[in-house]
Amino acid sequence: MLITLRQVHDSDLPVFFRQMNDPESLRMAAFTPKDPADRDAFDRHWKKIRSSSAVPRTILADGDVVGSAAVYGEPGEREVTYWVDRAYWGRGVATTALLALLGEVGERPLFARAAADNAGSLRVLEKCGFRRTAQATDYANARGEEIEEFVLRLES
Repeated sequence: MLITLRQVHDSDLPVFFRQMNDPESLRMAAFTPKDPADRDAFDRHWKKIRSSSAVPRTILADGDVVGSAAVYGEPGEREVTYWVDRAYWGRGVATTALLALLGEVGERPLFARAAADNAGSLRVLEKCGFRRTAQATDYANARGEEIEEFVLRLES
């Protein structure tokens, strides 16, 4: 399977919206919009991302849109985020895509956050060189409660 990144196209957004409304994916990600089914809020969010200093990318697997990855935030505090369609979990897609994104965006440090029980995402981040630096408790919209999360940092 060939994993590549490209600029986000308008035609990717309906795919991202569908992916972000998968109940199992939402639960695993935990820190999601209050109402992921609100298409207007989703569109406003992506408009803001695409007009900011963020570096959003579409993840392709053999040419098919399977997710997104981005670097966003203020210099010195920028974070990575990614979302991969559940049908592609456990196949190296997120790791390959994140490594490609890190190759595009050379600034460091970069940060990431993941629910403490999201072993898959933590594994992806650690394979890409991120190291756990803190643990916090925050409200997870997708779970309707406060949960533990890890903050990770990539130095080089």
